[in-house]
Amino acid sequence: MTDTLALARLEVKRLVLRVRGYLILTVALPVALYLAVGRLHGTANGVPNAGYYMVAMASLGAFTCALTSNAVRIAQERKDGWTRQLRLTALPAGSYVAAKVIASTVTVLPAIVIVLALGRLYGGVRLPGWEWPVIGAVVLLAAIGFSALAVAIGYRFMPDQAQPITMIIYFAMILLGGLLFPLSGFIATIGKVLPTYQVARIGSDVISSGTVPVSAIAVILGWLAAFTALAVLAVRSTAETR
Repeated sequence: MTDTLALARLEVKRLVLRVRGYLILTVALPVALYLAVGRLHGTANGVPNAGYYMVAMASLGAFTCALTSNAVRIAQERKDGWTRQLRLTALPAGSYVAAKVIASTVTVLPAIVIVLALGRLYGGVRLPGWEWPVIGAVVLLAAIGFSALAVAIGYRFMPDQAQPITMIIYFAMILLGGLLFPLSGFIATIGKVLPTYQVARIGSDVISSGTVPVSAIAVILGWLAAFTALAVLAVRSTAETR
């Protein structure tokens, strides 16, 4: 565990130094979008727009940082031989995945915290004290899954392949998850199986009724388990072929 945390600290330093501008952009994008829609009148999913889009934009920033800023970078590191050097150590595949996910999780926190603060100060969202960390924790939980997916893509594909694959998955998750606009009808039925949709659903339920739907948490945990398994398999596969 100590070695895993040491590697995670190293990954955080490398990530911040190499993609600092991109990390700033992943905060600027959801902030700009929330400033545009955070004061719109009306409701979405049964809650005021300010609350719905607060959760949606915090999720957008976190998922952008977790997935799109990591998958191609990891693929490039593998191409450059960095992962091969790490493979010379005695750490198992699970430790590599854990270190990458921990590092990615640290970098998504600013997007979540800043957008939630913006919802309170700019959007006028008023919630009981306990609901704020619950919403943040749910967004973070889903982001951890996307961090694991980034590892799976980065270890499985070369950079020129990883980029389009990542963007297709990213936009499908964002659009079908209802993070840019609420869904209805057949599209909403499709979206319900996605973790992005369930994050928005949990946020709406917490804001409207102070409840956390267990079924929504189960969907998010299911995707987290699947993405983590893919990441471990991708890392092990890379070790066996290098």
